[in-house]
Amino acid sequence: MTEQSTGQSTGQSAATPTPDLNARYGRAGRSRRPLVIGVLGVLVLAGLVWLVWVAWIQSNPPVRSELQGFKTVSPTSATATMTVDRNKSVEATCRLQAKAADFSIVGEVTVTVRADSARHQTLPVTLTTQRSATSVVLIGCTTADQPRPR
Repeated sequence: MTEQSTGQSTGQSAATPTPDLNARYGRAGRSRRPLVIGVLGVLVLAGLVWLVWVAWIQSNPPVRSELQGFKTVSPTSATATMTVDRNKSVEATCRLQAKAADFSIVGEVTVTVRADSARHQTLPVTLTTQRSATSVVLIGCTTADQPRPR
């Protein structure tokens, strides 16, 4: 018999295309895992930089204030002593409130600390009250760049 009748040929296996090696060995195509890890790394780094920046800004305000003490002078007057610290020469506005025994506000005063005054100072403040005050509360100081009282 001839080669045609048997259907077998030695050159037939070499003529067939070879299957895809990834499919043959069970490997997937290129992984996107390094790309995803890189993007997540950049996002985490950006978040950490933002967090450090916000913490730095919040921990170094332009002005800080603290109530040192207070004294009720009369049924219509109270005095307080407060300290004001500023990082730079900016005008600050500080607000104090006098409160009665029932926690109602019986007096309030706003003190302006001028930009050309000392950066660290202790200020005596007199509050006029509607009735006898049992406490004085420092709400805080603000500047043009710092709207939240501190």
